[in-house]
Amino acid sequence: MTDPIRVAIASAGRFHVLDLARELLGLGFDVRFYSYVPAARAEAFGVPRAALVSLLPAAAPMLAWARALPGVAPGRREAMLHRALDRAVARRLRPCDVLIAMSGIYRDALVHARRRFGASVWLERGSRHILSQDEILAGIPGAARPTADTIARELDGYRFADRIVVPSGHAAASFARDADAAAKVFLDPLGVDLAAFPQRAAPREGRDLRLVFAGSWSLRKGCDVLAAAMAGLDGVTLTHAGGIGDCPFPSGDARFASVGAVDQAELPRIYGDADTLVLPSREDGFGMVLTQALASGLGVIASDRTGAPDLATTPALRERITIVPHGDAAALRAAIVAARDRRRSGEVLPALAASDRGTLSWRAYADRYAEELRRHLAGRR
Repeated sequence: MTDPIRVAIASAGRFHVLDLARELLGLGFDVRFYSYVPAARAEAFGVPRAALVSLLPAAAPMLAWARALPGVAPGRREAMLHRALDRAVARRLRPCDVLIAMSGIYRDALVHARRRFGASVWLERGSRHILSQDEILAGIPGAARPTADTIARELDGYRFADRIVVPSGHAAASFARDADAAAKVFLDPLGVDLAAFPQRAAPREGRDLRLVFAGSWSLRKGCDVLAAAMAGLDGVTLTHAGGIGDCPFPSGDARFASVGAVDQAELPRIYGDADTLVLPSREDGFGMVLTQALASGLGVIASDRTGAPDLATTPALRERITIVPHGDAAALRAAIVAARDRRRSGEVLPALAASDRGTLSWRAYADRYAEELRRHLAGRR
């Protein structure tokens, strides 16, 4: 191939595909990023204005609705936003060899890209097969479930796509229920900006174990299981960074502290004060906090329904990662106790080598993606 591969990436906000756009540009692909992310913000993350196609005019009414009346008909607002973005990309799409689009949002644009330009269509699915995800959430009383409209658009996308990109092994395995879709799955764990999450110079002082949980305090992320696992446990504290979702926060317990939602720029400081990140999700396509914490030098305790098993790619990373069954408070408690006892004994994790951290980077993620793009498109150009 002599001409660069032309890649269109259809997002909504930033998501991880903005990082994908930046990295593919750096690898020599011709990339256009369709999103309502403001140009200045896209540039701050390394995507130049020349590569950005703004969807802000199409999204503006729904974004204003969300700010002014966040609790009014959120399902209807989301459906309207997705349709507006879908139509806008279909209208504004330029010639491309491949369209990479967020699943559940884009459908008409996929059809347009293939019919008009002969493009290959790749769906970015950040979690499990939509029917598997819905079944899991249906079994959690009070958990928010995907709407019927979202489910329909997801299933349409699976049928139409050439490839379905997922970030974790458990997400890939969930597609086994759908043989046609399963044959299209490409697994590529997400990365992290290593410069934004530097490895701390030395472990913090003290013998108590300091846990950190970053994300929405919710049933989906197993926060009720986490609270149960820590019941009556001494020598352990937990800092929560994020909003409070559908799970009550144990605010009356001095071992738990929530700093609320924070900008990503604050996370390195929060990680620097912790020993171990805990992520006991019942259903979590990946959990980008995993790569952030590992890059920062922390250990990780996570469920088998996160991306943690997929990040244990070197001996040093395997040493840092403990996997527990989802929904199992006893197993989670045992993992926390083991980490606490290691801390009390004075055992600390050695620093990660640059090669270990490199496997966690956005460039490593994009290299895998680029290789698959070239292989898939080789016979089409």
